[in-house]
Amino acid sequence: MTVNPGSPGWYLRRLSRMGPREVGGRVGDTVRRRRWRSALPDAPGVTGARFTAALPAGALAAVPPDAAKRLVAEADRLMAGHVEYFGVLRDDLADPDWWYDPKTGRRAPEGYAFDVPYRDEDAVGDIKQIWEPSRHQYLTVLAAAYAVTGDERYAERVAAHLRSWWASNAPLRGVHWVSGIELGIRLLSWVWVRRLLDGWPGAAALFEDNPAALEQIWHHQRWLAAFPSRGSSANNHVVAEAAGQLAASCAFGWFPDSAGWREEALRSLDRHLRANTFLSGLNRELATEYHGLVLELGLAAVAEADAAGVPVPATVRLVLLRMTDALAAVVDDALRPPRQGDADDGHGLVVDGAGTDRWASLLTTGDAVFGSLPWWPVVTGTDVRTPLLAALIRPYGKKGAGPAVSRPARRPAHFADAGLTVLRGPSGIWCRCDGGPHGFLSIAAHAHADALSVEVRHDGVDVLADPGTYCYHGQPGWRRYFRSTLGHNTLELDGTDQSVSGGPFLWTRHARSRVLAVDTCDEGVSRWCAEHDGYGDSVHRRRVELTAASRELRVVDEVRGPRRDVRLAFHLGPAVSADLAGSRAVLTWTRDGEDRSAVLDLPGELSWRAHRGETDPPLGWYSPGFGRKEPATTLVGTGFTDGTRTFTTVLGFHD
Repeated sequence: MTVNPGSPGWYLRRLSRMGPREVGGRVGDTVRRRRWRSALPDAPGVTGARFTAALPAGALAAVPPDAAKRLVAEADRLMAGHVEYFGVLRDDLADPDWWYDPKTGRRAPEGYAFDVPYRDEDAVGDIKQIWEPSRHQYLTVLAAAYAVTGDERYAERVAAHLRSWWASNAPLRGVHWVSGIELGIRLLSWVWVRRLLDGWPGAAALFEDNPAALEQIWHHQRWLAAFPSRGSSANNHVVAEAAGQLAASCAFGWFPDSAGWREEALRSLDRHLRANTFLSGLNRELATEYHGLVLELGLAAVAEADAAGVPVPATVRLVLLRMTDALAAVVDDALRPPRQGDADDGHGLVVDGAGTDRWASLLTTGDAVFGSLPWWPVVTGTDVRTPLLAALIRPYGKKGAGPAVSRPARRPAHFADAGLTVLRGPSGIWCRCDGGPHGFLSIAAHAHADALSVEVRHDGVDVLADPGTYCYHGQPGWRRYFRSTLGHNTLELDGTDQSVSGGPFLWTRHARSRVLAVDTCDEGVSRWCAEHDGYGDSVHRRRVELTAASRELRVVDEVRGPRRDVRLAFHLGPAVSADLAGSRAVLTWTRDGEDRSAVLDLPGELSWRAHRGETDPPLGWYSPGFGRKEPATTLVGTGFTDGTRTFTTVLGFHD
């Protein structure tokens, strides 16, 4: 069933996932929004403000030359007005219309912020296309280009765009004042813009001596203090809100409320980093890109606190340490983490050029801040952000920068609390098995119906792929497909998802999975077994076994229960071609100019077909990033189960 956000049915389902405390808080938010409509206060006067959070001497000199070269190349593209957001090539960034969506040609309506129906693409346009430039992360790139080159063209463009944005987006007017995550990330960008422009003669006139800037900074922080994400919405959004508030109240601590905002933001960051993260270090949303976003936000927030001399709770650093170790543990040989759950290409802090690897950058920063462990993968890439953050953050274990803790002596393969297991074999064989919770909090906003799914790579190439996310708003059919059970490498019964959706970011019933057995200690054979209850009186159990000597992965699906129609799907990566004959598929691809192959022996009890690029309904697609999709082969076996039945799939890799 499709329930559109904003419809009465959606609101009822959303309300059903809230507790009494959250309902009370949201009622208070509604009252406050009505009061703010007619009573917008003026920002307090500020005199003598000075910016004291500049980069330490030598920080810019530590930027590797190749990273600086990529940065400047990206900045020059931005100066020419060229950018790509979510698959849409844009040439309008030289003089942006802050409310325009080039994808649909629509312009967001003006008016009181909380009246804007931002989820309705017909009324507003693609909200992510509108919001993304206004995160001002392209301005941090331009400011970084000024910092490493001294070329004032970059600084002048940044100043012109900030003045334009501030003039076009008065407090509480329009679409850019609707969502707290946007305000939080924007504040973080402004802090870094000011820091990176510190050597520019016009920096003070742009920020601390500019009444428009002061008004915007104050109203952003007042908004965040008044409308924090709460209850069932307290996921990565609340971390972004706290990080932005902490950064601004540390670096722009010029207002009477700054100390109070700073204290509350630090408490919120501490509380919600812990709430959003398993003790193993994996993000509770079980959506890998949000693991990256939260880690970036947390590191940036700690950098501001350390730069301002504000004590940071030890638990904040400990969570970030565990997140970094967990990331190092789960990446494949190409430093790619799992493609699990939603992914919207969101970043916490951007100061690098195109071609900089996000995950390598985070591991490089982790090495600089926490120190790598002997089992960490080797990282050879360079970035701009790491030396800048490392210049601000106190190294872990130093006085006031976190206690010495026990860290994994060997590379973890099984994360029991997250239900995620990685089986590794020779020649870069990597298999991620999913036996964890459906998602985080009562709505599991960024979860997919992917219980017991597997994801298999060979030397970093997707062989059995997680298809990704593609979209959030505006295209409900595609949203349903990419987060459906059929859209993952798992088994579907009676054409239904394992968990029940109540809307694009709402699940009203969650399948419960449990891992029954894991053995990753034997170097010859690794095993995993789990089951879930998403189909009521039928139980789906899956066993996965990876044998090193034969380079063979065996997947055994067992279904117990009454007669049900079965569909078993295996989604191939976009680089993989398949020649299907009966129940055997020969897979071929190329890696670094070398031909590779594998054989996929599928259950003969099912009837198999290859699907590619189908649209009615969608089937056979891979999304390499938000807003982008490309045809890929999906193998689907259909049949039935009655009583207890097993289906065995064997994937064998060739030399």
